[in-house]
Amino acid sequence: MGILQTLDRLEEAADAILKTKSAASSSTLQQNLKAMNTKKLIHCSICTKSFANLKIHMRVHTGEKPYFCHQCAKSFSQSSSLRSHLRIHTGEKTHTCPQCTKSFSQLSKLRRHLRVHTGEKPLTCPQCTKSFSQSSHLRSHLKVHTGEKTHTCPQCTKSFSQLSNLRTHLRVHTGEKPHTCPQCTKSFSRSSQLRSHLRVHTGEKPHTCPQ
Repeated sequence: MGILQTLDRLEEAADAILKTKSAASSSTLQQNLKAMNTKKLIHCSICTKSFANLKIHMRVHTGEKPYFCHQCAKSFSQSSSLRSHLRIHTGEKTHTCPQCTKSFSQLSKLRRHLRVHTGEKPLTCPQCTKSFSQSSHLRSHLKVHTGEKTHTCPQCTKSFSQLSNLRTHLRVHTGEKPHTCPQCTKSFSRSSQLRSHLRVHTGEKPHTCPQ
């Protein structure tokens, strides 16, 4: 047998081995995918949801949080939540907005930020038709309906439902007037006061007598 024939047979043998390995690998992959798809879901006895890993889900009901942050006192039910939290301490921001240059340490924060660009407001007030992009904004708004006033002025007895209203009120005590008229030297503690004042320069008279 010549050298060329020997080489040809060696190449054929090598191809046969590779095909066998490829078929075995493909078969193994298909078996793994089938196992994942047919993996039995376990029903939670407390709620109606089903999970492949019930142990992790049960921490929602038990309150168990075995993963501790060594930088602060916070603890978490899942290791992935701890990893995400640690970026607050390291300053790492791996999630970048595709619309602008802002970056975030957590994917959930990026998702909330994206609503600034999309205009999406998925959180609706159950009392009225207003909707909000963030849950914190909705919680603050709900105080308008409940009458709850959790923000108290440290200088007097007045209380407010929203922190922004308290900040504006505090200017009564501090004398701060951050809103300055671009036409003259007058300044105001509230933006609404500045808008009203600007009509002196523009001559705008939006309020008409009905009589």
